[in-house]
Amino acid sequence: QASGGEDEIQQLQKALLDYLDENTEIDASLVFSRKFYIAQWFRDTTMETEKAIKSQKDEDSSEGAHHAKDVETTGQIMHRAESRKKFLRSIIKTAPPQFSTFKMNSGTVDYEDACLIVRYLASMRPFAQSFDIYLTQ
Repeated sequence: QASGGEDEIQQLQKALLDYLDENTEIDASLVFSRKFYIAQWFRDTTMETEKAIKSQKDEDSSEGAHHAKDVETTGQIMHRAESRKKFLRSIIKTAPPQFSTFKMNSGTVDYEDACLIVRYLASMRPFAQSFDIYLTQ
């Protein structure tokens, strides 16, 4: 299930980055927005991985069976993080001419769709998810 959600998020990220890339001629600031999003998602992946591994170590018990299970889970966490980073690196390395031909095959995203994607991806961030807690306090 997690990989399905990851694929969906990566598709949305790719669509947003495609939109930003398509419109850089209209607004030069979109180049910086695109780089910011890639850097932020890369940083988020690193932070989530570190947090997940730390929580695994905190929950680690002295029993061998639980330890083996935790190691496997940590391996899965690392694998998922590396696949996300590989996806982001592939987007960074893609040259604009290759990128534009690839975009023709994917669906185009307009301004309203891009706004919805940004809102959805922002809602997945830890601060947005804990906003209700902040309000109640």
